[in-house]
Amino acid sequence: MKICHYNEHEAGAVQDDRVYPIGATLVGAGHLRQGYTMQEVIEALANQPEAMQCVRQVLKGRSLPLAEVKLLAPIENPPSLWAAAANYKAHQAEMQAASGGPSRAEFSKDDLMAEFFLKPTSSIIGPGGTIVIPKISNHVDFEAELCAVIGARARNVSEANALDHVFGYTICWDISQRDPWGRNRQNTRNIRKGFDTFTALGPWIVTRDELPEPQDTRIHVELNGRHVMTAETSDMICGVREHIRFLSSVLTLRPGDLITTGTPAGVAKLAPGDKLRGRIERVGEMTLNVAAEK
Repeated sequence: MKICHYNEHEAGAVQDDRVYPIGATLVGAGHLRQGYTMQEVIEALANQPEAMQCVRQVLKGRSLPLAEVKLLAPIENPPSLWAAAANYKAHQAEMQAASGGPSRAEFSKDDLMAEFFLKPTSSIIGPGGTIVIPKISNHVDFEAELCAVIGARARNVSEANALDHVFGYTICWDISQRDPWGRNRQNTRNIRKGFDTFTALGPWIVTRDELPEPQDTRIHVELNGRHVMTAETSDMICGVREHIRFLSSVLTLRPGDLITTGTPAGVAKLAPGDKLRGRIERVGEMTLNVAAEK
């Protein structure tokens, strides 16, 4: 199932190019409060079987054409947004060549995952949104990533049980300033990746039954109609299960938390007027625009 956030902060389910409004039904059934957030929608659907049954009933009722609604970021208030660093070997190599910094060739998986960083929720935009290149920036790249959405609380979870705590998946664009503050200064990640508009999410959340194996899908990106990135998620150094095991050994993961899994190689510098299109198989497709700060 595809769970979306649209128009005036409404929750919906997407099926066959139609959007079915689910929020009012879930409120009426007592699963959500009036004025709910998408974090609350995720928690209800992940942990209350009766709530998901309500959604299945809504799919038999009225709907809107997908083309006529404005999709928003599928969650705008995640409790945390954890971002993996340098999680594909080819991307490690391209970043070391471009920006310097230490070689990670000898890192253990836990050493690498200790470089997780947090992205601010104020940086989130949705499908069709505009990435704004700050005046101070001389070089801003895109990164396109598979992002796991936590549905059930997780603490000290094994890799074998990790996916039981996943509600679903979305696309995360981790927009990244490389200059200034990028070369040989990895402790600047939170700032360089935290500008307003530097996290794009969408187009919706696909529940985990539609992508039962997160290490078996493909990422495609076009920049101005030109193919720039294709990758298999099987090429990750640390997979979703390992990310959940590691993070939950340190802290409690909560419903609505996001874990974005790092970009493959093929990142490219953005310029005002650019258009990005990205797709992750069995998850979805979204586009973004690029503009200069005024």
